[in-house]
Amino acid sequence: MKKTLAGLGKFNKIIAISLPVFLSILLVRMQSLAHGELSPPECRVKKWDIPVSLTAENQNAFSEKQKSPLIQRLPVTCCQGDSSCFDEVLYGEIPEKKALLSAIARSLQYLQTANAAAAYQNYQVAGITRDRVFKSLQRFRELLLKTSSATELHQAIEREFVLYQSVGKDNKGAVLFTAYYEPLYAASRVPTAEYRYPVYRLPPDLNSWTRPHPTREDLEGADGLQGAKGKLRGLELFWFRDRLEPYLAQIQGSARLQLPDGTQTTIGYAGNIAYNYKSIGRELINDGKLPLEGVTMPTILDYFQKHPQELNIYIPRDRSFVFFQENHGEPAQGSINVPLTAERSIATDKSLMPPGALALIRASIPFVNPTGKMEEQIISRYVLDQDAGGAIKGAGRVDYFLGTGKIAGDRAGVTVGNGQLFYLLLK
Repeated sequence: MKKTLAGLGKFNKIIAISLPVFLSILLVRMQSLAHGELSPPECRVKKWDIPVSLTAENQNAFSEKQKSPLIQRLPVTCCQGDSSCFDEVLYGEIPEKKALLSAIARSLQYLQTANAAAAYQNYQVAGITRDRVFKSLQRFRELLLKTSSATELHQAIEREFVLYQSVGKDNKGAVLFTAYYEPLYAASRVPTAEYRYPVYRLPPDLNSWTRPHPTREDLEGADGLQGAKGKLRGLELFWFRDRLEPYLAQIQGSARLQLPDGTQTTIGYAGNIAYNYKSIGRELINDGKLPLEGVTMPTILDYFQKHPQELNIYIPRDRSFVFFQENHGEPAQGSINVPLTAERSIATDKSLMPPGALALIRASIPFVNPTGKMEEQIISRYVLDQDAGGAIKGAGRVDYFLGTGKIAGDRAGVTVGNGQLFYLLLK
């Protein structure tokens, strides 16, 4: 579970706010939009939009109040020379099959649980059932293991699968992509003069709290240091050096912690109070502190580095508050209670999208090139839908999990753009 900072992310981000993927994987060579010969625009873009005929058919089949979030269509036939059509890194110099197979195994595990049975019992898209999703994953895993190239895998999918495409935010398939990650912070199990800002355990009596719940400011004060004076007393879990870090951990929903004795541990989402997230990036824009366009996570962090006193103004404006549990080094978990896989897990609106299902995303994602600079690339990736988020609402939103640490955070902070989302089901 996680959020995003500026106005569009797991929290609605105007930018992707989501502030170990190995560097070698990040540097894997892929065809960039800025280099090499590109296939015609219709091969890279138009073929991936929802055909007008299918849009009209969907509108006729459902009432205005009950539009299906997904439209069935045949797989996209790739144009010759359009390498962005294929998930090439599965078969690259540093193959990513192992990571994808691990993510598939976790979804298969989830799909056999009572929670999955309940989630699919009243799923609104006809033809998508837990059994079909499960069998589709099993068959895809078989194809992944026996194919030797991205082209061969894609051809097999064309023969055996159909796609269910998200209608997106415009009913034409346009989906806004942002990204999130697991931050790495220095923290302490005890408060010290250096480590002063806590995160908290889930209150055992939270369900009996009267509503409306106390706000963030009510709970921890404007400066983030008053929790011991009220309902949070004794619930402190870890302490951080920086006022912003525990807040960003709440936005991401998890964090990896480096402790003073050299050991590491992890914390994960345990619960929250009943308020929707409010983006402090959006608040800075509304107050004229940042420009209306072009705001990214690095922009926000830079602003607060220059004006640290304003953290006590803007963080309290977000009334939401997240509680944590220690996960003792376990990886970040998604909303379906399975570990997330870097580059292979996504978050969507689970009131609309099939949990645990196999998906194909196509979007422009930033990568670190061999010179250390960020470079946008249109990619196709097979992923598993394993998470949700407070700001990931509607058919037009996807949050893409990029892994742990600074490089993942740098990439997540500048990820924002339109793409497409498809779910793969056996014919």
